Amino acid sequence: MHKVSSSNIDLSKVRAVVYHLPDGDSFAVPIENFEQFFELGLGKVCDTSEVDGFVHFFPRGNA
Repeated sequence: MHKVSSSNIDLSKVRAVVYHLPDGDSFAVPIENFEQFFELGLGKVCDTSEVDGFVHFFPRGNA
């Protein structure tokens, strides 16, 4: 388990992080081979990795 924005997320099931931007756009960043660098800033996290392998991140101001 890795500590991410006060939430525990099991990165073994995460394929990508989806960043949701304030203008409504979003983009996915694969985390394969980058697990040790994985850190999110302030915002809300929705972990759906058990279902589809994604973690959705809504930065502060867009949460």
